[in-house]
Amino acid sequence: MNKYHINVFYSAEDKAFIAAVPDLEGCSAWGKTPEMAVREVQTAIDLWIEAAESMGKPAPEPRYRPAMYYPPSSGPERTIPSRKPQTRTGKSTATA
Repeated sequence: MNKYHINVFYSAEDKAFIAAVPDLEGCSAWGKTPEMAVREVQTAIDLWIEAAESMGKPAPEPRYRPAMYYPPSSGPERTIPSRKPQTRTGKSTATA
């Protein structure tokens, strides 16, 4: 089994579930259920890697991880834009 992350989402336009592999450009598949899409993309991953290797290109190491997998201290920095204090009229009380 591969260790590549798979994103699964529903496409209203396609009326199907899409499974996409961010680490492998263009590698995706679809299915009527999320499970079917994942099964199909597993095959697509194997074929993607096979095609890359046949062209003499190594498959990339799995790197993509959604932010939810990062521990709070090691994840990508997230900043929340500061808001200027507002008066009751909605105008900013801060000076430029």
